[in-house]
Amino acid sequence: MLGTLPGEESLRRRQYYAHPRNLFWPIVFALFGGAPSADYEARLGFAAAQRIALWDVCAVGERDASADATIRCEEPNDIAGLIAAHPGIRAVAFNGTTARRLYDRHFPRLPGLLYLALPSTSPAHARLGFAAKLAEWQALRRAVEGG
Repeated sequence: MLGTLPGEESLRRRQYYAHPRNLFWPIVFALFGGAPSADYEARLGFAAAQRIALWDVCAVGERDASADATIRCEEPNDIAGLIAAHPGIRAVAFNGTTARRLYDRHFPRLPGLLYLALPSTSPAHARLGFAAKLAEWQALRRAVEGG
């Protein structure tokens, strides 16, 4: 699962998807029938148990507040190295269109990998509600379950 860059709240807490209105964790727990946890380590463990790894397309970059649309001067993480080091990776999912766009700017699409463009879970992208986002994120569940 690739995001863009951690937002201000995520940086402050040193946690992925830390903003209380971000729907990432509620969606992941709902997809796999888990009981949401307030404990960050438990959330990470739950994601890992579902074979979901979390990272960002960008290692560093500049942006205004937490607005993905303003990302500039970015340097990508070594995603190609990650994929090469872990040949069991079958899918790359993007949390939002900006993550997908930044990935495509820096990396080629690799044959044999499934790429999933999912709607952003960010509270800044509220045009889709929880139910609509959850429906589209079912593709992630199917991918990790091998379907």
